[in-house]
Amino acid sequence: MYHIIMNKLSLERKVRVIKALVDGNSIRATCRITDTAKGTVIRLLRDVGKACAEYQNSHLRNLSCQRVECDEIWSFCYAKAKNVPQDKQGQFGYGDIWTFVAIDADTKLVLSWLVGLRNPECATEFFEDIKERLSNRVQLTTDGHRMYYEAVNSVFGDDVDYAMLVKYYGVDQDKFGHYSPPKCTSTLTKRVNGSPDMKRVSTSYVERQNLTMRMSMRRFTRLTNAFSKKIENLEYAVALHFMYYNFARPHKTLTNPYPKTPAMAVGLTNHVWTVEEIVKLV
Repeated sequence: MYHIIMNKLSLERKVRVIKALVDGNSIRATCRITDTAKGTVIRLLRDVGKACAEYQNSHLRNLSCQRVECDEIWSFCYAKAKNVPQDKQGQFGYGDIWTFVAIDADTKLVLSWLVGLRNPECATEFFEDIKERLSNRVQLTTDGHRMYYEAVNSVFGDDVDYAMLVKYYGVDQDKFGHYSPPKCTSTLTKRVNGSPDMKRVSTSYVERQNLTMRMSMRRFTRLTNAFSKKIENLEYAVALHFMYYNFARPHKTLTNPYPKTPAMAVGLTNHVWTVEEIVKLV
């Protein structure tokens, strides 16, 4: 039945559905806004998300980035870790999920991401993907997590200028701020490898991208029931988000001499993509 409905969706209606999703609406809200069946919306998300993942995987190559910032953002799938049924515990796609993100500090291009677990194995896979996409030596900055230290050394060796930005947090005494992060009391920049410019060691841009993800993908919003129920749908939503972010959304810091998207700034395209062009990737 859903196949028949999908085939009858006009291009204009598909664009409306995708536009609603990239603007931060949940699946059910998108259904109401566009008067489209839930199964149809999910199927369109999968089709377009898969096409976006494949397009970016093939085109985000041979990049001449100079400074790359990396971080990871938490979400969960199916249920929070404490509520995962006994028979599904330990299986990927149930409980905590971490999305690794790498951003070019100059063009704001998100050149790589990985939906996985917060462990050295996924971190290593993430940095292997980053290395394959770069055409030159870069300055790399991460936070002070041990898995980053191990993964970067394993993948890049001495072929990187690598520094860590270590943050120290105080104890949150505000009993009403249970869901607020503790206050950062101090930071420490630490050279790990090569000759990084210590004045330019930062994770500000990638942390701002974390906020963009939470604002643009409803399934990343905290304290709601809009979380992903299937890991595949989360992966497709992330691919769609970064396609829209990289190619179709002019960045406010890239305005000279005219508004540009990160993909334009890095030379991957010569115009701001429309949502219709993204839908047509299918």
